[in-house]
Formats: sequence, structure tokens, C-alpha cells
Amino acid sequence: MPLWKATLCPMNRTTPTAAMCACLLVVVPAIALEPVVLYEQNFENPDGFVNDGGDINIFRTINQNYGNQPPGFEFAQAWTVETLLITGDQAFGTGYSDPSGTGGNHALGMLSSAYGQDDLLGLSFDVSGYDFLVLRMDISSIDLSVQGGPFVTAGAVPMFEYALYDNPSGEVGLGSGTLLASGRRAGKASPRDTFDWTAVEIPLDATAATNGKVTLRIDMLAGGYAAMDNFQIIAAKSGNVAVPPSTIKNIVKTPEAAIVTIAAVTGFSYTLERSATLTGVWERIISMTVQTDSDLEILDEEPPAGRAFYRIAIIPTP
Repeated sequence: MPLWKATLCPMNRTTPTAAMCACLLVVVPAIALEPVVLYEQNFENPDGFVNDGGDINIFRTINQNYGNQPPGFEFAQAWTVETLLITGDQAFGTGYSDPSGTGGNHALGMLSSAYGQDDLLGLSFDVSGYDFLVLRMDISSIDLSVQGGPFVTAGAVPMFEYALYDNPSGEVGLGSGTLLASGRRAGKASPRDTFDWTAVEIPLDATAATNGKVTLRIDMLAGGYAAMDNFQIIAAKSGNVAVPPSTIKNIVKTPEAAIVTIAAVTGFSYTLERSATLTGVWERIISMTVQTDSDLEILDEEPPAGRAFYRIAIIPTP
């Protein structure tokens, strides 16, 4: 793994706090070279955008609007993946609202597979000799007032799946080779015409790629309709530049949360992960950073009723 991970003791809600705080189980160090930004796309400069009504461009593909941006990165899609005009005035009669300004002028929109039309977005590229990737993007629930919309029910939360596939032929597509890595991330519910962005981060292991050529596939699993923006792919090789150690200072269980306190440093993202077993699937709980070197409390606000293991994943930030 490209991450330095500390695996914590199993937590049981009936375990006394004092005993739990003393039972650090195992620490597994790993190392990574300084990361580089392999890809960035904020979708602000579509080539030939046409407002097809309702502040969306549905009849031009994403690759037509953003093909070869930057060179070597090509999109593919199944069904329709739209380019949204955030600053227009047609959606829902008045245009969209983006209070944070995170989306700028344009973003991508996708329908969830629950509607029987499985919109997919693929991005094919070469990892350029790097072993490990971290995908970052902003996601938000949003809706359409045209083309069969609205699709989002009240309180619906968007859920995305990100999958990295081996693509030795280098063909642009949606991913049909060996699955290398995957992860799921959720956003927040929001009004149909308002963007409420969530920043997500997905570590992806590309070491098993045949020749470095891969395809990233994005699928919206639930939530009706949602937007994506500000893609960034960070890459790193395995090597001998150590990721700084994280000192686990305390583990506390309260009736409301499990709290892990670590000694954090700037320049790294700290993610709390949880699993029912040490060999099971690790679920991302929350990612945090610090502005200055300091103690950092990371909370699991919905710990399971039974046994659980926790670990901290540390990802260098460029």
C-alpha cells in the first residue's frame, strides 16, 4: 500500500474505555515517494458547449467537450453524461444556485442506475510509471428540470462507485479488463436546484497494471442525479521517502462516538477507516487535515453496535 497505516485494537461497545485506550494492536509502516499531480480538470473550458435547454448540454459527449484535456486523457461514456451550466438562468426557471462557488461555471452530471439507465463515465490514461493513485473530486446532489427530470427524491444522498481497470490495449473505454481497485463515496442531500459539494478522496492501487495503461470508471449507484467537478489524480511510486509516523495518542469510546487522537503533521491527509475484521473490507469514515502540526481528534460518529477495528490511513498531499 502507498499509505502509512496504523491498525488499532478491536473496539467493542462493552469494553471499558481505559482498557481500550491501552491496546494498540499492530502498526504497519509503508513508504511513498513525493506525490505528483498527474491530472487536473475543473471542466471550466468545454469545447463547443451548447445549452440544450435547462442549462445542460446533453447532445454532445463529454469527450467532445473535453477530449484530450490534458493530452493523453480520454473520456468515454455510456448513455448520457451531461455538461451542466451552473451559472445559467434556465434550470427550474431561474438557474442553479452554488452558494460555495466550488463548481465555477460548469460541472458534469450523471443519472443513477436506479432509473434503469446506467450512466457511466470512463477516463483512460497511462499511469506513467507510478504505482499508486489518489483520486479527488467534488460531488453534489443536483437535479434536472428537463429531459425527464426531476429525478431526485427529497433527502436522497448521491452514492458513487470508482473502479480502476487494467487496460493493456490502451483503447478508450469504460473498463473491461482486470479490476485493480475500487471504492465508494457518498455526498449529501440538497435542494434540487442547489449544489452542496462534498470533497471525496479515493486511494487506488495500480501496481498490478500490465503496462501502466488503465481506465477509471465512475458509476452513480443511488441518489437520482448528481454532479461531479474538480477532478484531480495524484500519483506516487513506492520508494524510500518515508511518510512521517503517526503517534496514536488515545482511543476513547463514548455513547455518541469512537474518538481516535493522533499526532498529525501538515502536508498529509488523515483518514479514519473501520472494518468488522482485520481481513475484511475497510470503510472510509472521514478524512481530515491540519493547518499546523498538532493533535487531531478523528471521530466515528456512528460506530457499530458490535466489534470493530479501526486504522488511520495517511496520504501525502502535493
